[in-house]
Amino acid sequence: MDENTEILNNFLMDVFNEILKTEERCITENHFTNLSVKELHVIEAVCHAEDKDGDNCASALAKNLNITGGTLTTAVGALEHKGYLIRQRDSKDKRIVHISATESGRAANEAHKKFHHQMIEDILFVLDEEELPVFVKALGSIATFFKAKYGRKNISARSLIEELKHKD
Repeated sequence: MDENTEILNNFLMDVFNEILKTEERCITENHFTNLSVKELHVIEAVCHAEDKDGDNCASALAKNLNITGGTLTTAVGALEHKGYLIRQRDSKDKRIVHISATESGRAANEAHKKFHHQMIEDILFVLDEEELPVFVKALGSIATFFKAKYGRKNISARSLIEELKHKD
């Protein structure tokens, strides 16, 4: 592994782990000690679906979270038991299950949104006007790479990078 590869690898691992640890601390500090980060992201997806796109049925949520229906059912069951989510069958089609956030679920989501907002504010504070557009472009390239790599089969990282370079 050359020096740049090792630096990038360590950076990505450190940043990812630090964000998760910080997010876990935020959950605890906001008195949501019975929630995991993964559970909070399920609540976030439910609140977003209810508020933005209106499709809060289980199958749409599972698709948006990129998890199986069974995994979502297990997570929602635990969150329902904890009082953060509720399930309701569709009045017209009983096969469809709608998932909604309770008041506690909404409070947890608001605390989570505040965490993310504060994290962004803190990052913006340490970057100057010249660094910010470079940082945003680099993160955009990394995000595009991971989304494309994750969603596509049988493509090498090198081929994907070449595609992304020629995209602009």
